[in-house]
Amino acid sequence: MDLGIAGRKAIVCASSRGLGRACAMRLAEAGCEVVVNGLDVKRLEATADDIRKKTGAKVTAVAANVATPEGQAALFAACPEPDILIANNAGPPFRDFRELDRQKMIDGVIGNMIVPVELFQRAIDPMIRNKFGRVINITSGSVKMPLVGLDLSSGARAGLTAFLAGVARSVAQHNVTINFMLPGPFDTDRLRSNHEITAKKQGITVDEALKHRMSTIPARRLGQADEFGATCAFLCSTHAGFITGQNILMDGGIFPGAF
Repeated sequence: MDLGIAGRKAIVCASSRGLGRACAMRLAEAGCEVVVNGLDVKRLEATADDIRKKTGAKVTAVAANVATPEGQAALFAACPEPDILIANNAGPPFRDFRELDRQKMIDGVIGNMIVPVELFQRAIDPMIRNKFGRVINITSGSVKMPLVGLDLSSGARAGLTAFLAGVARSVAQHNVTINFMLPGPFDTDRLRSNHEITAKKQGITVDEALKHRMSTIPARRLGQADEFGATCAFLCSTHAGFITGQNILMDGGIFPGAF
């Protein structure tokens, strides 16, 4: 399917690996010019080179922390008027809520709620002026089904969802959409690190922890980053202009609700 976004410019935050990388790859395949971002310069450059070789797309690597004003400025210096913005940032680690002091909570809210809003504030006016914009916020399945130990992440991302749900309706008339992708257990470095913590607490191996996790997923497998990236690219396409303010849950059937 031709997604109709060849030549569009995209900023994909936290995209040197994992789900962000998969989104950047799929957007590049669709013909977009892509800005990839990460903290590890060596890994980021390797990702940019790989996407260029596989897609032929123009790929710009920006090593920066998106949680800082300087990092955000660097991203928008590389791409002043993005047509597509993929807001993605690592969440707080597993932690008992009793261990959360005020500063840890503030940092979590900044990283997973305030930063995406700040990025959107920078991107929105050119999108409105150009009559095209696609914003995807990568949040978490825990927004709909909170997990013990990820309370801060769940709360901050849920706050972002509520904040931008209203904003989405205010810009839809300009062909600017804002949607949320809620990943469940995907085969990424972050998931493995979480299961390393679980395995240590339970006195089992990481593979045993992963096998147990998969047994709780109706699909009986972990999600693959590429299928996440493909869904992201579709939501950024010209075909998805009537989809906005929605939470797209990708969890292999874990969430038990009908709605």
